[in-house]
Amino acid sequence: MMNGIRNGATNGGSKYQEEHAAANPAPGGDVLTTMNGAPLKNIAGSQRIGNQLRATLLLQDVNLLELIQHLTHERIPERLVHARGTGAHGYFELTDKISDVTSADFLQRVGEKTPLFCRFSTVAGERGTAETVRDTRGFAFKMRTKEGILDWMFLSTPVFPIRDGAKFPSFTHATKRNPRNGLPDHTMFWDYFNNNQEAIHFLMFLFSDRATPIDFQHADIFSINSYRFTKSDGSFVYVKIHLKTNQGVKNFTAAEAQTTAGEDPDHQTRSLFNDLEAGKTPSWDVYAQIIDPQKAANYPINIFDATKTLPFKDFPLRKFGRIVLDKNPDDVFAETEQSAFSPTNIVPGWALSPDPIIQTRSLAYADTQRHRLGVNFIQLPINKPEHSFNPLMRDGAATFNGLGATPNYFPSSFSKYGVATQYAQPDEEHWVGTVVDFESEVVDADFAQARIFWEKTLAAEPGQQANFISNVAGHLSSAVEQVRKATYAMFTRVNADLGKRIQTATEAAVTASASGSTSTSGTPSKAGKPTVPAKQGVATRFADMKLADLHAKKQAPHDSPHNFDLFAHKAWDLS
Repeated sequence: MMNGIRNGATNGGSKYQEEHAAANPAPGGDVLTTMNGAPLKNIAGSQRIGNQLRATLLLQDVNLLELIQHLTHERIPERLVHARGTGAHGYFELTDKISDVTSADFLQRVGEKTPLFCRFSTVAGERGTAETVRDTRGFAFKMRTKEGILDWMFLSTPVFPIRDGAKFPSFTHATKRNPRNGLPDHTMFWDYFNNNQEAIHFLMFLFSDRATPIDFQHADIFSINSYRFTKSDGSFVYVKIHLKTNQGVKNFTAAEAQTTAGEDPDHQTRSLFNDLEAGKTPSWDVYAQIIDPQKAANYPINIFDATKTLPFKDFPLRKFGRIVLDKNPDDVFAETEQSAFSPTNIVPGWALSPDPIIQTRSLAYADTQRHRLGVNFIQLPINKPEHSFNPLMRDGAATFNGLGATPNYFPSSFSKYGVATQYAQPDEEHWVGTVVDFESEVVDADFAQARIFWEKTLAAEPGQQANFISNVAGHLSSAVEQVRKATYAMFTRVNADLGKRIQTATEAAVTASASGSTSTSGTPSKAGKPTVPAKQGVATRFADMKLADLHAKKQAPHDSPHNFDLFAHKAWDLS
């Protein structure tokens, strides 16, 4: 597997490398230099007393000092969430008129293309984790409009697990590693959700095969949160965005996802990279779900509740564009890792809403970029808009574009600045109320959409209810008995039969794991290949995988094979 074809263009040369080298010759020809530009005679050599390996190195060796000191500072803090990601360039094209509901400049002329950069990611895992594990996928788009950069930060599920911003830390911690031992903790995971059951709709998606897409190109995308389309006259509508893949939706089963994670943990990055290198142009049609403010005020579903969806029969989808990807980044770190997205990157015609989750995200995302990249992250080429001017935001580390004598206060008698006229008027929404310390409560209505998903959506897809049971049972079986019982009760609120089936399958998995029993019967996978035996231990399964032998041996001394999990969202099919 370790060859130029398997690992992309970086091994053994490629047409891209040849073209890049021709277009970007090294400064001064082929001469290597120190950081300050002085030519180097031997970059791989080091000054020493005595021409031998046992010789003493010298601190006067500027080349060696620079190489080592730079190496130890190459990494920046990884994202707390969405750490594992890949990127691509492309464009948004307006395909259908939508100027009746928004004055956004890039949405006024059918056929106009707006360049963009995107970053696709898993959510819970660290930067080095496998990409096909059970998880939500993140889809961030940075559109370079004529009136500034607009960021869309969407997900592969139409719902979110929380609707109270203050729950972000608990939710994030519960889906990561145990703080004491650094291991995935399924008890911690399920205990959190047992005590925050407004997430039940999200869990239905997370443990269906929708949470193991074969790659990014074959997944639909959802804004989840409600935003606003605004017009210059002060009118507005609420809107949710839906992106439907033109490649078709394709998902792995749990067994297929696990096998792929062992054989090629970089599968999804490789798939997108290779498609673009081969000249393919993956695309998504873009739809708006328009919500009239008056209708929203009296609608039985709160449009600002990110744990709910809005029915298409009441709020139909309206196509207005498409997103096309057509080019790989030239440098993963400079572009993909340094790309900085935030819901606060908005343009006239697009605005935030009172959705408490998008309001909380507005604080978190911009702040984390300042932590990762510094206060001037907007000056990095991948983040820099075509035009950006604010004399009140000055200085800070890595200031590349100084403003000199421009007054650093406002207003000034010596500088006159224009005022944007297109933003909606500040009195467009009238809110009257008392400040309260509010936390939403879980009610029976929170289980209604999850029930529809189980009884109608999954029931209409052959094998998907069985897969859901298996996915939950494999993951839940690693939790302690007290937590398992609470989880059975939670799923029973969705559907009594669902709760019973999960309990039966989970307890069977617990018993099988405790007794070490195995089964020799296998079932065919989607690809027509036999899967691992149904009750085979997890560590045993992974021992058969090419890249997992060493890791399996490291985990063997532990009593629970489920410590072998990559992170808390991974599902084991033990039924």
